[in-house]
Amino acid sequence: MKVAIHQPHFLPWLGYLHRMMSVDLFVLLDHVQFERRNYQNRTAILVDGVARWLTVPVVQRSQKETILEKRIDNPKNGEARWWGPNHFRTLKFAYRGAPFMGRYAPWLQEVFERRWERLVELNEVTLDLLRDALEIRTPLVRSSELGVSGQRAELILNICREVGADTLLAGNGGSRGYLDVEHFAESGVRIEWHGFRHPVYPQCGGVGPFVPGLSAIDLLLNCGPQGRRLLSEAPLPVPEAVRAAA
Repeated sequence: MKVAIHQPHFLPWLGYLHRMMSVDLFVLLDHVQFERRNYQNRTAILVDGVARWLTVPVVQRSQKETILEKRIDNPKNGEARWWGPNHFRTLKFAYRGAPFMGRYAPWLQEVFERRWERLVELNEVTLDLLRDALEIRTPLVRSSELGVSGQRAELILNICREVGADTLLAGNGGSRGYLDVEHFAESGVRIEWHGFRHPVYPQCGGVGPFVPGLSAIDLLLNCGPQGRRLLSEAPLPVPEAVRAAA
């Protein structure tokens, strides 16, 4: 069984969803430390041709808080400013010319105007929308439900063992710095590095070259259900041994 393991992200980008499509099981790594200035509480959208951050404000209590514990910084009673409706208005403005904005606007409005208490709950709901719209059926499991422990590579290997995985589809970035391919192989888990070529599609409001790396909502609002085909046609990962021999 092939597995991918990743922290829950807010409206994740296409590479995240492509990796999810490419495995038999996806583990949401929700019981590790929350990382500031990462994608766990922010995503990028296109506003008049420029990538802009859309950030969910969170309560800063302790640097040791896990993603599962992280709470959203909602306004107190009587405060006029509320990040959720503001974010929805930003999305409506940014994608006012997108062909499928009208189709998904009611769902987005419902999500952003609801008062969420925990970040992980909001991330799960937005992920569910993208999965449903792009027909991604890969089963999900949360690391907090597995009863595993460890740090970094040890934790990843323990998760693989717990779910019965023989192959780990790992990210092609920071993971290379701490995942020992030989050690994993000795433990019965082969590591494949995720290969992904970003699809190119018409972007509303784009006044220059295509802007990659945005939230998958950019693809969804511009292309609708056809986004599934564009995403699935991205190249599948190539095992390291095969790549080395090429």
